[in-house]
Amino acid sequence: MSFAYAGCYTPNGGGIQAFAVDRATGGLTPGALTDGIADPSWLLIQGNVLYATSELTPTGTVSAYRIDPADGALTLINRVDAEGGKPVHLSLHPAGRHLFVANYDSGTVAVLPVDRDGRLGPATDIKTDRGPVGPARPADAPPGSFVDSGHDGPHAHYIESDPTGRFVLQTDLGEDRIYVWHFDAGRLVPAATPFIAAAPGSGPRHLAWHPDGRRAYALTEESSTLSAYSFEGGELTPLQTVSALPPGFAGTSYGSDLKLSADGRFAYAANRLHDSIATFAIEPDLRLIGHCATEGSYPRTLVLHGDFLYAMNQRSDAITVFRLTGGVPHFTGQYIPTGSPAHLAFFG
Repeated sequence: MSFAYAGCYTPNGGGIQAFAVDRATGGLTPGALTDGIADPSWLLIQGNVLYATSELTPTGTVSAYRIDPADGALTLINRVDAEGGKPVHLSLHPAGRHLFVANYDSGTVAVLPVDRDGRLGPATDIKTDRGPVGPARPADAPPGSFVDSGHDGPHAHYIESDPTGRFVLQTDLGEDRIYVWHFDAGRLVPAATPFIAAAPGSGPRHLAWHPDGRRAYALTEESSTLSAYSFEGGELTPLQTVSALPPGFAGTSYGSDLKLSADGRFAYAANRLHDSIATFAIEPDLRLIGHCATEGSYPRTLVLHGDFLYAMNQRSDAITVFRLTGGVPHFTGQYIPTGSPAHLAFFG
């Protein structure tokens, strides 16, 4: 069987909600709720183990759960300190032996070792962002924008290695930087060029790697822009920046999540307040194809699975399901009632 798990903000969402997956329609049928975990805002599955952040402050945690392949039930393996406040993103090193975590409130990132049975160990490395913060209002925001969040201090928001596992990229929304680390036996070592600056006040939030490993893409929260970079030998080089909002848009919106199709031909960016999904063709330059409504409010993340795209509409308590046809999302009419959904992960 196939299962999906939604991390939901508590108390509204209650914890980690399990679903049975209909592979033909993309539908999700609710199953058991795993409580006892607060604000599991990011989930990751490796093998039969699910990892979840608890977005708490001043100190958050990362939990490991065993998945029962028969019924999808979760059993807690262990829980460790995230080494910072409000952990908001997890990723796994390609070798599968280390987990990276980004902590928003504290501006820290940590490396957590993973045992062969999926158990997490205490951090082997912790880094704290110490650069100057950017301006509260981005110069390249749409006209009439009143975004003013995230530039009160360092805020690590995303961390992930390149496909080779040699380098790790990390965003800091408050500092308007993308950091580049060399990964060495469980430790993060600054690359020769340790960071690249984004536009002042733009707030780089989420990244996505192209399958070729030679290009990376960054979505900003405050400016709602999508930037393409080349990547070689640990060096990021800017190539292109485009808006993730429709031409002529005026007002306030926040970029939230970015996904690339498995074949690297399409990019999908979520806009909160505008509540839309922007679809881009990668040719290799970015070309805007168009926008579709998320059919809900405040999409925190997007998740791709097979021929479907799922939008986590945090404020309207629903997951909406889109079928991808020629790379373009089309709403299937399916609303999956889910309290404050933040992220979704699939098993089987």
